Amino acid sequence: MPTESHPQPLLSIAGPTGSGKTHLAMLLAEAAQARNITVELISMDSALVYRGMDIGSAKPTPAERAAVTHHLIDILDPSEAYSAARFASDATRLVREIRERGNVPVIVGGTMLYWRAFAYGLSSLPPADPVIRARLDAQGKVLGWPAMHAELMERDPITAARLEPNDSQRIQRALEVVQSTGKPMSAWLAESPSEDGRAGSLIPSWLRLVSLEPSERAELHHNLESRFDGMLKAGLIDEVRSLRAHPGIHADLPAMRAVGYRQVWEFLEGQINAEQMRYKALAATRQLGKRQLTWLRAIEGRTVFNPFDANGLPAALQYCLDQISTIK
Repeated sequence: MPTESHPQPLLSIAGPTGSGKTHLAMLLAEAAQARNITVELISMDSALVYRGMDIGSAKPTPAERAAVTHHLIDILDPSEAYSAARFASDATRLVREIRERGNVPVIVGGTMLYWRAFAYGLSSLPPADPVIRARLDAQGKVLGWPAMHAELMERDPITAARLEPNDSQRIQRALEVVQSTGKPMSAWLAESPSEDGRAGSLIPSWLRLVSLEPSERAELHHNLESRFDGMLKAGLIDEVRSLRAHPGIHADLPAMRAVGYRQVWEFLEGQINAEQMRYKALAATRQLGKRQLTWLRAIEGRTVFNPFDANGLPAALQYCLDQISTIK
């Protein structure tokens, strides 16, 4: 978004999945309240927007949401679509409304495409083409997404090089762009005058980005494994079973492509067994965390804390508290 839209500094807490962003945000809101500052949280998460997707998205609990106002959670059914452009618009409106109430907005989440849209704006990529998208979906199911990735490598090697071979949603979009326009996505992005949030992009002056980044990836992986096993015990399979029974919800929806949900859906379809489901879900979660860290580490000017270091979380909390106290 343009700098002039946000003359006041704005705090954002980001990090890979499982790094403790929500925990830090809740601690911040509690500490701020002791200083008579009311924090309202704006979720920057592509799964939390959907109703009924509670366990697998690690959605804030009802108690957490009762204690601190959360925005952009449970605003859509899983059959509906949400976009980075819509997030940028919604978040900009919410920042203004929260400030008008005399409170402090804090953006929290790890969907970095949403971050890019909000912080820098999106390049003018062509709109989705439903016919081409449906055809690519069908091809992906028959050939497999690694084969589709190989096709993208021939058509748009720059984009393909930054995507995982099983990243179906982004591979599909990149192929859709090149097939509908004859021009690769990398060329569209290169021609955009806006920053894209990568490759050393500077943070806009009105944003304060706190990034929770583990120094050892093994620590994050261990946390992700424990968290997913906890989700299974909490009823993730039953949650997905309930979603599958909902009219209008199918496996190809963006909501059902979310990490964890996709793999449990495959298990319920009988395509994989329970052990394979757990393995694939953990692998996909680790890949997601890796992509998020890649995004974050390319952004210059962020303030980094290791959430698994003994002093990391207290230091992050103090920094965030100092930032919003100054803003207030």
